[in-house]
Amino acid sequence: MPSIQSRTDRRLRGAENGSAPVEFVLVAPLIVLVVLAVVQLALAFHIRTTLIAAAAEGARVAAAADRGPQDGVAKTREVLANNLAGSVVDSVTAHSERHGGVIVVTIEVRGRLPLLGLLGPETLEITGHAVEEE
Repeated sequence: MPSIQSRTDRRLRGAENGSAPVEFVLVAPLIVLVVLAVVQLALAFHIRTTLIAAAAEGARVAAAADRGPQDGVAKTREVLANNLAGSVVDSVTAHSERHGGVIVVTIEVRGRLPLLGLLGPETLEITGHAVEEE
C-alpha cells in the first residue's frame, strides 16, 4: 500500500505538468529586453569612444609642426570613415586658439547616436585638443 506522502507527491507533480512553457513565455521577453539593452549600450559606448579617439588623433595631426587644422580634419574623417558608418558623423571642424601663451588646436566632431529607444542623447559633441608644435 502506497504511503500518503507518495500519493501527495505524485498529485503535486501532476499539477506542474505544462508549467515550463508558460514560464518560458513569461521570462523570455524580459531576457530579450535585457540583452537588447546591453547591445544598445555597447553600441553607444563604441560610437562615443570612436568619436573621442578620432577627435584626439585629428588634433594631434593638426598640431604637428608641418601640418594645419585642415590636415587634422582630414585625419579625423579618415579615422571615422574606417570605423563608423558615414551616417553617424554630421560635421568635423577645426580651429586654433591661444591659451596662456600656447596655441591649442581643437577638433570638434558632431555625430548622431543611433538609439532604438527614446532615452539618451540624440547627438554627441566631442572635442579633441592638442598643443601646437613650433
